[in-house]
Amino acid sequence: MRFFKFAPEQLLVLHDELDLMPGQVRLKLGGGHAGHNGLRDIQRVLGTPAYWRLRLGIGHPRTLGLPHDVANFVLSMPQNAELQAINEMLDRCYHQLPRLLDGQVEAVTMALHTDPPK
Repeated sequence: MRFFKFAPEQLLVLHDELDLMPGQVRLKLGGGHAGHNGLRDIQRVLGTPAYWRLRLGIGHPRTLGLPHDVANFVLSMPQNAELQAINEMLDRCYHQLPRLLDGQVEAVTMALHTDPPK
C-alpha cells in the first residue's frame, strides 16, 4: 500500500466472520477487530480501522451445534451444508466485484446484505 500510495479506505479485506451464519455476507467500512487476530494485525500496521471489510459468514460452532472450540472450528473444513452456503456466498461476492470496483458501494451493499432464499 505504501509503494502504490493507497489510502486505508482503498483497501478491501475479506475475512471469516463467526457472527454471521454460513452464506451471509456484509460489507462495511471501519469498525473494531472484535478479537479477530488478522484484523487486529491489519489495524496495527495501518494505524487505523478505516478500511473496507467483506465479512464472510462461517457461523459459530455453538450456533451450529458443534463441539469444536473456536480455534479448531475456524481451521477445520466446514460440513457439507455450510460449505455449500459458503461457496454460494463467494459466488455472489465474485459477481458483485465489478460493481464494487466501479464505486457502486450502495448497490453492492444492498445486493450482498439481502440474504438469498433458503
